[in-house]
Amino acid sequence: MTDGSSYEKYKDLAEWMVSFARSSGADEIEVAVISGNEFSVDVRNGNIENLVEAGSRHIGFRLRKDQKTASASSSDLEKDILKQLVLNALERAQIASRDLYAGLPERIKPPLDAESLLLFDPCINEMDSKKKIDLAIKTEKIALLDNRITNSHGAGFETREVHTTMANSNGFLQQYKETFCSLGAGLQAGDTDHIVEDSWSCTKRFLHEIESPETVAKKAVFRTIRQLNPRKIKTQNVPVIFEPRMTSWLMGFLFSCVSGAAIYQKTSFLAGRLGERIGNPFITVMDDGTMPGRLGTTPFDAEGIPSQRTVVMEKGILKNYLCNTYAAKKLKLESTGNADSGGIGPTNFYLQNGTSPPNNIIASMEKGLILTRIIGHGLNPVNGDISRGAFGLWVEDGQVIYPVSEIAISGNLGSILNNIEMVGNDLEFRSSVCGPTVKVGEMTIAGESN
Repeated sequence: MTDGSSYEKYKDLAEWMVSFARSSGADEIEVAVISGNEFSVDVRNGNIENLVEAGSRHIGFRLRKDQKTASASSSDLEKDILKQLVLNALERAQIASRDLYAGLPERIKPPLDAESLLLFDPCINEMDSKKKIDLAIKTEKIALLDNRITNSHGAGFETREVHTTMANSNGFLQQYKETFCSLGAGLQAGDTDHIVEDSWSCTKRFLHEIESPETVAKKAVFRTIRQLNPRKIKTQNVPVIFEPRMTSWLMGFLFSCVSGAAIYQKTSFLAGRLGERIGNPFITVMDDGTMPGRLGTTPFDAEGIPSQRTVVMEKGILKNYLCNTYAAKKLKLESTGNADSGGIGPTNFYLQNGTSPPNNIIASMEKGLILTRIIGHGLNPVNGDISRGAFGLWVEDGQVIYPVSEIAISGNLGSILNNIEMVGNDLEFRSSVCGPTVKVGEMTIAGESN
């Protein structure tokens, strides 16, 4: 566990590093110190296969000199080492190309209050390792009690505590801490020639919010055995219902298409389309980093910009792209607080809840597919095209009649957004990108030749 004194030392260290870099000739510098602890256990058939319990610390910085940028990172936080890294970065910056768009945010508002965002659970640190291991063992044991389950991919429990300290040469200096915990299991059913598999997991910030081993096991079993004895179907165009996990995948693709980097690079079919209708009028998509307790919530982004609530789509109209400072400058927009260590990332990116219970959505379908799982690659943000291997449940007259396999789904994100006919009322924030059940009017299901 990172104690309070270490937490304060990292703040002092970040402030010192900013001062040293400026006195050494840097025009600007931003520094991030990430420290914390992790625990993870994987069990299979009652035996521990992997066990990790470790602490870590890491410092990274990016500096600029004469509109040229260089960066470096280290897990060694000794000042002599960091001094040399800064001096080396200044030398490397001299041979870099000038970039007029790079640089710190010009003005940063105060960050959100971290405590009010409910990001940290002290109970996670107080839980001993044996109890964590027992959770994984119990989850798998319960799942294997079902005689239809023939094998286990394993069950796992994980906890993480992360402390973030950020400082820059424009006077920003802030910290926050957060926790995560996750319990899950993966299973197999069927005989050698007809094996099916699936999984279930639950990730939360607070230990008391984690689903019980009984619930995780039950859901993993249900998702697995419902695929037993799948059939093949003919290639056809039919309505498709996306389960929430599949809607999350679809929203992830949409995020990549509204990311400011994809827009200024013109690698998204949504470039230049702000203000246009790109979806059904009852579709609204948000990115909201201010929601207390959610997995994508933070008081500020990787550049110190306060997290905010951004309307991405409102009643089918494309309202905003999601930007870090660099993309915002390129596009002559403002940062939406979506900077992350890799460039631009979601906070809590989600399709808003609808009004239809999932059972009513299924009952509305005369013939079609419930999409339950996808495999492979096949997403093209340049034109929005989708082609993925898939598994699902076949529906006729509003009833699930059998599982299907050896199929692929294909379509176009723009067409899908415009052809969503029903939106479920079952939105749950199980990840930072999510959505409820949705029904799409028509997609191509590739199966056997007609």
